[in-house]
Amino acid sequence: MNILHNRIALHTWTLDTTPLADALRIAREAGYNGVELRHVDFMRGRKAGMSEEAMVALVRDANIRVAVIGTESGVLFESGDELKRLLGSLRYVSEKAVALGCDVIMVSPGQNAPGGIALAKKNLKICAEITAGYGLKLALEFNSRHPVINTLEAGMEVINAVSMKNCGLLLDTYHLHCSGGNGASFRNVPVEQIITFQFSDAPPGPPSATRQPVDRLPPGKGVAPFVDIFKTLMAMDYRGDMSYEAPNPEQWNRPPDVVAREGLEQVRALLARAEQALHE
Repeated sequence: MNILHNRIALHTWTLDTTPLADALRIAREAGYNGVELRHVDFMRGRKAGMSEEAMVALVRDANIRVAVIGTESGVLFESGDELKRLLGSLRYVSEKAVALGCDVIMVSPGQNAPGGIALAKKNLKICAEITAGYGLKLALEFNSRHPVINTLEAGMEVINAVSMKNCGLLLDTYHLHCSGGNGASFRNVPVEQIITFQFSDAPPGPPSATRQPVDRLPPGKGVAPFVDIFKTLMAMDYRGDMSYEAPNPEQWNRPPDVVAREGLEQVRALLARAEQALHE
């Protein structure tokens, strides 16, 4: 069995309306191998009056590995005081990652008014230097809805400009599909540059016009070419994590344990199909 079967994490955005303690328990009981946390998960804990020590203990005591932690978005296209604040957020989640034994921080392009790609390159290098200081990897996600970093090629341009060993890509099946990509799109990317991976399906038709892509579906329930994508990952001998990130208000209205189990069962079936196709 390919190693990817044992590297499946649950992203907390998939269960966004579920309290973190319950989401962690559900992920563990459903059989996930880890979780992907977000900056907002810790901010919600703060808002609820939890201490920093209590938040770390809550996650640690859940007995499930933390695969990835996402930093606050927007850092790539900011400057001045706001950039300083967002770099402080990056240091904050990096400290949490070290405390929780997690070695990957992810960063997305954000929704702030973007500057040129040169600013993103400059700021991502600063972020990579900060995370390297903590002994962590930094994964840049390209977002098919973003006006600048919206394709695999744009993401590669940015990380290649940074040119640091700890800085690479986050690939997402949803954004790959919505940007016109497939399993062949990334087969020539050096596998060491793919730091982590996310999966969810895309509905038929053109991407929705909403700013946030919250129309994601469980794997195999839409039109993304999962078997080809997973087959390529296996052929590359990718050994990172795969996080189930499928934000959708319809999903949030369903029992969270059902949502979690369904996603895991669906992706395991697709991985099995990809593994079979790889050996045919």
